[in-house]
Order: sequence, then structure tokens, then C-alpha cells
Amino acid sequence: MVGIIFLILAGLALIIAELIFVPGTTFVGVIGLLLTIVGIFIVFDDYGNIAGYWTVGITGIVTVAAIIFSFKSASWDRFSLKSSIKSKVNDSDVYTFQVGEKGKTISDLKPIGKAEIFGKVYEVRSKGEWIGAGQEIQIIKIDHKRIFVEPIK
Repeated sequence: MVGIIFLILAGLALIIAELIFVPGTTFVGVIGLLLTIVGIFIVFDDYGNIAGYWTVGITGIVTVAAIIFSFKSASWDRFSLKSSIKSKVNDSDVYTFQVGEKGKTISDLKPIGKAEIFGKVYEVRSKGEWIGAGQEIQIIKIDHKRIFVEPIK
């Protein structure tokens, strides 16, 4: 009986972990669901229908209560991000550039990367092609604080 309870509780813990810690992966949630279902089937097989239905009902109630408590409780606040980034990429100086200005890539542009223009580092993007680090570039377009470049041939 202890093994069955462990299976069901481990399954419920994995389902809650899927919802809160690793949403979108579904692997943890599927394993949790399978453990819970196996535990319930063992109860039906070993103890009969009445015990099985009670187990399904109690498991459902515990699951709903645990999920509601998990989302309403403030215990998850210590895991959540409390700061936010206020800065923006290329916040200033973008409009001081003109098309045709030259610079040098610091990182690979795949198609976005970093380049040094007039001694400052900016995020730049190519037209879609890969440009290696250390290559001379030229600004071809400035659009809504985005700098588009191409390699100088």
C-alpha cells in the first residue's frame, strides 16, 4: 500500500513540477501522469472497484487542491524573477549614424551579432547571411533603431 501511495504522490509532484518549474516540456508531466495512472490501476487490481473509485476521487481532489494552492500561495515568489530590464538595445547614438558608415564585427553575425562602430559596440544584423567575427562591415540601412550591415568586399 505504501508503494501505491508513493507512486500516486510522486506522479502528482511531477505534474505540479511540470506546471510550475518546467512548463512546456511535457516530459515531466507525462511521466507524472503515467505514475499516477499506474498507481490507480494497481489499487483497482489489488483492492477492487470500491477502493479504486475512492482512490480516483481522492487523487482528483488532492490534485486540484495542490494545483490551486501552488498557484495561490506566495511560496513560489522566491523562485520568480523580480527585476526587469529597463534598458534597450542601441538606445542612443543610432540616429547619429548614416548609411555608408564603416565598422568591424566583434562576434559572428548569424544574422544578428555585435559590431564596433566608432569605438562603441552595437547589436547589428545582416541581410540574412553569416558574417564572421573581425570582418569589416558597412551600414546599409537604419530602421527603427536596428542597424543593418553588409560585409565590405
